[in-house]
Amino acid sequence: MRFLNVSRRPSLLAQITLLITVVILVSTVLVCVLFSAMIDEIVEKYVGKQAMTVAKLASEDKAIVKAFRNKNPSEHIQPIAEKIRKTTGADYVTIANDKGIRYSHPNSSYIGKHTKTSNEASLKEHQSIIYKGKGISGFAIKAKTPIWDSRGNVIGVSSVGFLVSNIEKQINDYRIKIIKLSCIPFLIGAFGAFFIARRVKRLIFGLEPEEISFLFKEKEATLESIQDATITVNVEKYVTSMNRRARELFGHLQIGGEIKNARLGQLIDQVIEKQRVYSNQSLVLDSQQYILDLSPIIRKKEVQGIVLTIRTLSQIEELTEEISKIKMFSDNLRAQNHEFLNKLNVIYGLLKLKKYEHVIQMISSEVKERQDIISFLMSSVKDPLIAACLLGKINRSKELDVTLEIDQDSNLTSTLNIEDAKNVVSILGNLIDNALEAVREHKGNVLVSFTDVGNDLIFEVEDNGPGISKEVENMIFMDGYTTKKGENHGIGLTIVKRSVELLKGELYISKSMLQGARFTLVIPKLLNNEKEESI
Repeated sequence: MRFLNVSRRPSLLAQITLLITVVILVSTVLVCVLFSAMIDEIVEKYVGKQAMTVAKLASEDKAIVKAFRNKNPSEHIQPIAEKIRKTTGADYVTIANDKGIRYSHPNSSYIGKHTKTSNEASLKEHQSIIYKGKGISGFAIKAKTPIWDSRGNVIGVSSVGFLVSNIEKQINDYRIKIIKLSCIPFLIGAFGAFFIARRVKRLIFGLEPEEISFLFKEKEATLESIQDATITVNVEKYVTSMNRRARELFGHLQIGGEIKNARLGQLIDQVIEKQRVYSNQSLVLDSQQYILDLSPIIRKKEVQGIVLTIRTLSQIEELTEEISKIKMFSDNLRAQNHEFLNKLNVIYGLLKLKKYEHVIQMISSEVKERQDIISFLMSSVKDPLIAACLLGKINRSKELDVTLEIDQDSNLTSTLNIEDAKNVVSILGNLIDNALEAVREHKGNVLVSFTDVGNDLIFEVEDNGPGISKEVENMIFMDGYTTKKGENHGIGLTIVKRSVELLKGELYISKSMLQGARFTLVIPKLLNNEKEESI
């Protein structure tokens, strides 16, 4: 992605490399300067102490003290001072009397002349001093100390010096060694900076900061525009991001919050374990039915997080209402086609055999049966959605080769509003489908009856299947519970439970007279009036 203008400035790789290199270079230079200053200070102190040691060594030499009483002291003092100078490595060792006249010097031409620097501190104040100054030999670090005779009188001064020029040569040697050694960490740091910068670049997929910023804004806008609730959680089941729709549906859930729903936690664990997408999973949160998709975020063959896409059941119903109608119509046509095809084959065979009377009887019987069913539903069931549902299930039962009967004494003169009728159809449809599946293997019977006598609407669906044990009566309405094989089961009775709650009705389970299971649905008639008054 190179649609952003980032060529006018250095790349991120170059910037990181340059920054780290400059930091290392500055650090190296500062360390070199610091060590150089420390060496200057250390060497100067060391040389000053060494000069004082040599000066006191000369001042306490008995031969030098004794030579002060001779007529020509320099003849005795000069050889001794030169020996001390050469032995200690000093640049000069000067012995002068209390008048400042030299008795020794490396340059014999200066012997007998007055010293250039003052000796008052040693001669008058009797002090030993170290200082840096300029003499006839040049700038030097000097030490001066008084010379005492046996009577305790100051008779002269011992002066020792180390030339600064010679000291600087030694210090420069140390500096060169420090610079050479500092080049090693600098080169290592420069190469390290390059490789670190290249790794950072690779981790961010070669993108520049401007491109990363644009991608972040783009993905954020895309996420917010999605109409489904989208939530991202990590493997510890804590929310890391959520879009606007998710915040609207789950106001109590915040970024950083923990997923505590047991069913959702199980689904997340399955995604982490199997590392695959789970689609159209049923989920009940806060008494609301949702459909959930889970997609793992995989990095280095490990799940790093999970993306949850959540849709409300009502949203799906609105989006698929027309499709559901078409599907119901298609199922009815398919069932009728299957049934009529079999009967057409029989009619064809009878015609081939020239059994015309049997053909007439069969067609008359079929037409009468159809007319009786439609006539009964039209006269006994005033609500068109419920009548259509029952007719569709009759056709479905014939396709499954199962007998579905409607009690001829059943009657439903009450009409429901569209929302309540949809909920009733949802309940009846799921209960009848479950009954048909329960008796399908042994081609059993399913009986449906209903009445609106009294203050309630009562529907009963019973079969002669294996029935429902007491142990699982409270479990069959749990989200995801099923005895069927395969995926996307365990949803029907959860939807039934939710629809019953919306209708403020009751659902009872008992043993059928057919020796199977009986579901009894009771819905109060006053429900419609209450809704109209509230509106």
